[in-house]
Amino acid sequence: MRHLGRLSGVALAASLWGFHAHAENTVYIPDVVELSGPGAVSGTNWRDGVALAVDELNAAGGILGRKIATEHLDTQSNPGVSRAQVQKVLDREPYVVLGPIYSGSVKVNMALTQQAEVPQIVGAEAADITTQGNPWIFRTAFGQQFSMPKIANYLHDQLKVKSVAVVWVNNDFGKGGHDSFVKEMKTRGIEVVSDISTEQGQVDFGSDVIKLKNVKADAAFVYTNEEESARFLIEAKRQGLSVPLFGETTLLSQKVVELAGAAANGVRGHVGLSADAPIPAIQEFARKFTQRYRYAPDHNGIKGYTAVYLVKYVTEMIGKFDGHAFGATMKGLTLTPDKAPGMLMEASWDQNGDIDRESFLAEIVDGKQKIVATLPKLKPSKAP
Repeated sequence: MRHLGRLSGVALAASLWGFHAHAENTVYIPDVVELSGPGAVSGTNWRDGVALAVDELNAAGGILGRKIATEHLDTQSNPGVSRAQVQKVLDREPYVVLGPIYSGSVKVNMALTQQAEVPQIVGAEAADITTQGNPWIFRTAFGQQFSMPKIANYLHDQLKVKSVAVVWVNNDFGKGGHDSFVKEMKTRGIEVVSDISTEQGQVDFGSDVIKLKNVKADAAFVYTNEEESARFLIEAKRQGLSVPLFGETTLLSQKVVELAGAAANGVRGHVGLSADAPIPAIQEFARKFTQRYRYAPDHNGIKGYTAVYLVKYVTEMIGKFDGHAFGATMKGLTLTPDKAPGMLMEASWDQNGDIDRESFLAEIVDGKQKIVATLPKLKPSKAP
């Protein structure tokens, strides 16, 4: 028994030595994201973008000579589960945490990364995520305070809209977008004549479309998650809704177009990111993504992909794996594609962790997203 104990001790020591040796050659960057539940459409796209970037970087030697060790943990589109998953990865002392996408989940789990002082890069859009003084949270998606002014300018300046109806999903994402949009409408003197709240995971939009048909509005702004957006568009076409439909990135996403089919044709709006953007680097990313996964990426795939490359470039700037230095370097940072090609296009981050970059106006034509205009940054910045 003493002999066995001695062997066990040797084995344990060898195992621990192997773990630490492995850890010294890798950097742990976990991905906590929606892989099941209502957010799975978004989360799987993000996950595949992350995996593509990780494989590319590891094939090229990793970051500062260390290969990236990652894992994809499912939040089940549930804030409580997301918090538990983030706590699980924090126990393993990650360098940076990636995800989630759903704003409600980020709101409950970002307190954990803040307490642990670990940078967290998210795909969430709710405006108040970056207004709470958390110095460890950063986006690769537009916050609603950046995206809503752009769609509002389009409705007011180009389409001369005087009245709108708003259809929104009653979750943290939807509430934040609704409030930001209504505020921008009021600022521009556009009347909100109907305000329709829907539920996350809702299947039947018959009564909501009827409500829209019974009001006189120059346009309807639809702000729901991907699956709900597709179901809404199908119902709108079935009932012959004639009011022009506008939206933000989710309404015009690739997955909505695939799910809604011809019902998506004619939808217009602002997209923060698009695989159809007239930018060679984005088009090359879309080609690689589609070749690997056999489906076309949407904005979530781009957000996940660029999140990994963001970690690479910031780490190389500071020359070491230091979470505190990472967070400090992100404040006021601008990355340009000539020096940071994996970002695909120029991007800047402010003191709150919000991203700013060019974005696009798009229309769904014959089942495809057509970019009709490129919009400048809200806050032009000087690249380093």
